[in-house]
Formats: sequence, C-alpha cells, structure tokens
Amino acid sequence: MHYYLLSSTTQQRTLNKATIAADTIKTNIANDSEDALEAISTIKNIKLIPMECDLADLKSIDKFVNDLKKADGASFDAVCYNAGLARNTEASDVLRTAQNFELTIGTNHLGHFYLNNLMMPLINKDTGRIVVTASSVHDPDSPGGAQGKTATLGDLKGLEDAVASGTGKFDMVDGGSFNADKAYKDSKLCNVLFTRELQRRLDESGSNIKVNSFTPGLIVSTGLFRDQNPVFTKLFDVAATNLLKVGETPHYGGGALEYMTLSNKVGEKGGEYYFSAPGSSKYGDAAFGKQFDVSEVSKEALAADSGKGKRFWELSEKLVGL
Repeated sequence: MHYYLLSSTTQQRTLNKATIAADTIKTNIANDSEDALEAISTIKNIKLIPMECDLADLKSIDKFVNDLKKADGASFDAVCYNAGLARNTEASDVLRTAQNFELTIGTNHLGHFYLNNLMMPLINKDTGRIVVTASSVHDPDSPGGAQGKTATLGDLKGLEDAVASGTGKFDMVDGGSFNADKAYKDSKLCNVLFTRELQRRLDESGSNIKVNSFTPGLIVSTGLFRDQNPVFTKLFDVAATNLLKVGETPHYGGGALEYMTLSNKVGEKGGEYYFSAPGSSKYGDAAFGKQFDVSEVSKEALAADSGKGKRFWELSEKLVGL
C-alpha cells in the first residue's frame, strides 16, 4: 500500500514541511494504537512519500507528476485536492502566480485544475474517486458567504479577457476590481463548478470515477488563516470554536476528508456537495452521514449546469495551456 504525501500550495509549503507531516503521521499511529505490535506492523506496511508541488506554478506541477510517475506503484484509488490559500481580507495588492494568474484563483482553482488533468490517467477508472475541498462561503445564502462581498463569477469576463489577450492576466474571474475576500469565495465557487462539470464529463465518457466536493466547516486554527491578523485569528478561534460553537476542530475537518475519501455512500454518486452544519464537531464521528451529508450548492453553481460550467472549463483549459 502506498500513500503519497503532497505539500502543495505555494512557496509557504515546502518539502521539509511534508517530511515533518509524514513523521507526525507515523508518530500519531504509534500513539493512538492500543496494540504496540499492530502499530509497528502498520507503520512498516505503509509508505509515506513526501513530495513538493507548488500549485502557483504549472512547471512545478509538471515536475511533481513526472516524479510521481517514476515512483513504484503510482496509481490511485483516491485523489484529494485539499490545498488552498486565503489572502488577508484587507489586502489590496494583486499577487500573481508564475503564469500571471491572480494568486488565489490561480492556486485554489487553476493549479488543481491542471494537476487533475495530469493525474487522471493514474486514477482507477473503475472505482476511483476524487475529493475536492470547497467551502460553504461559495454560497451567498450561507452565513459565512453572506459576509462582505459575495461570491459570483459573473459572465466570466475576467477569464474571457485573459484568454483573448494571450497574457493569462486577470484580477477577478468576473472582471471586477480585486477584492481579496471575494477572490477566496470565488475560488471555492470555482471548486464546486469544477466538481460538477468534471463529473458530467466523466459520466459522458463512461468512466466510473466519482468526484465530490465538501466543506469541512469553519476551522480557524489551521494554516488557512496564516495571512490574517494573528491576534484577531486567535480571538476568533476561541469565540467560534469554544464559545459560539459554530467552528470545527482540525480533527473534525480531517474526519470529514476521510469520510469523503473512504465512505461507500459517498462513492455511490458523483457531482455532489457535502455540507456540515455549524458546530457539527460536537457530534464527533457520528456526524458523518448525518449532520455532515449531501447539501444544495449555491444558485449560481446550480444554474451553471446549463452551460456556464462548460464554458468555465473551456476557459480554464486555455489558460493552463491544455
């Protein structure tokens, strides 16, 4: 059995961190097991391979997949696109990827989009599944999504102009002025559209691969909030998770990803979006399949099934050079 551990957002994530994570997993297996011999056997039988992939650089993604193909047994039953970044919500400067895309969309959507295209031949076509980490903020009608500027991709003018100019340069998908908070919400809407359009294409091709997206809920104590004010982040974490009970723990978020990856129920149908009601971590593992279950996507994501999703896919292909 092989597990490939991927460190994959931007320069902030390094091979060293992936190596540390691999060591931590082994330590946790040993600490959590009630049977020392079983723990030793498990650690010997799994293979954790730290690898680096900068989703803000298509050349780095190319190198990662080429190296992956050289690895022994490079085939997958499941692939999880869980990396992501969020700029400080007050940021006004437009940062860009190596290929000139706006950094948030370029990493959270286009990087994963390109990576998925290269990974598809390595995924089991009979029983494989793809898991995409989205967020409830993709939906303006959700509590989190309703705060500040809401997610919308408009008529994709930003991407249309980026393709037409040949530069790949855009500030926002809808062609508007840059807003860091909206860019993150838009990137999560992109994740949902990507999931639904990919499943449509897989079904059309006769593949049995299932792709689903999910939100792990509000988890403040992870690296996603690294660019926010550290004092605010700490206070917000305590308030959301411990006082208001609307936040989730990293353990619960990991459990949600595990459920999406391994649950037979999730593997039955693709194109779905799984949602966790705020504060579901209080139910522990019992929440999965109950409080954490299939939910409606935003009105814009649902409407995109009629053709916008297809155009969104085509523009993404052109931007990454496919």
